[in-house]
Amino acid sequence: MTDGQTITVDVIAVEQITPLVKHFTLARPDRGNLPGFSGGSHVVVVMRGEARVFRNPYSLLGPPHALDTYQIAVRRMEESRGGSQFMHERLRVGSRLEIAHPVNLFALDKRARKHLLIAGGIGITPFMAQIEELRGGNVPFELHYAVRSREHAAFAARLHERAGERVRIYYDDAGAPIDHDGLLAAQPLGTHVYVCGPAGMISRVTEVARRWGWPDSHVHWEQFSAPPVGDAFEVYLARAERRVQVLADQSLLEAVEAAGVDVPYLCRGGVCGFCQTRVLELDGELLHNDHYLSDAEKSSRKTIMPCVSRARCRNLVLDL
Repeated sequence: MTDGQTITVDVIAVEQITPLVKHFTLARPDRGNLPGFSGGSHVVVVMRGEARVFRNPYSLLGPPHALDTYQIAVRRMEESRGGSQFMHERLRVGSRLEIAHPVNLFALDKRARKHLLIAGGIGITPFMAQIEELRGGNVPFELHYAVRSREHAAFAARLHERAGERVRIYYDDAGAPIDHDGLLAAQPLGTHVYVCGPAGMISRVTEVARRWGWPDSHVHWEQFSAPPVGDAFEVYLARAERRVQVLADQSLLEAVEAAGVDVPYLCRGGVCGFCQTRVLELDGELLHNDHYLSDAEKSSRKTIMPCVSRARCRNLVLDL
């Protein structure tokens, strides 16, 4: 996906909903309808700073039938490379942005006889639109939502209003964690579980589901990784015949794009596999941070996901 495929939107409302999370409402400048989407979809927001361009994925959390606006929520990250900082500090009502068309990598499975939703922190966002889809249907669902404390429970009132007793919120400071074993052991046949949140929560839920014999096809998770910082390194793009410097706080994908070379992407978070790139030569080590490649593929040293992974090397040549 390239910026030629983006949609121009205005920020028409900004709300601080927790100490760390801001809620943004976006609309077309002409206030026409935006493209349709389904629960679990995200958009990539293009943020053009003075020196850098950031492109970050954010879940759409408004009702899928209401296309006059899009809603996203952004958590300010303590170790932000600049994207969440840009959203929190630079955006005001009237600011103009570019966004990519919606993509859904975390859709509800329509074959499920029940939907079990498990969220942690900002991982609540994809479930907001999913609940809007589910509440008018005949398939039962429930949401279990873990947060630090009441002040960090983003959208708690809205969730209770829209889904009532089907929502349960757990507060870490009250010493009441989610009982994943009890929850997953008690579900009827045909239930699908969906989890979004911190890496530890996702690992825990998928591990418990496996232990209780849940088929992999019934376990769904989403976790977009922010590109980590690391040592600066150099890469040679074989097809473009261009040598590119990757800065310490810059992703490999960002550096390639800044050099004028387009790379296809959907998520920019190490999930979708669209930006997977062949490694032609390597003298050093690949630092894989994605959730897509298998352990065998990572060990092969033949491929990399440039959106979140980087290298520690003297020589790296990519098929770009």
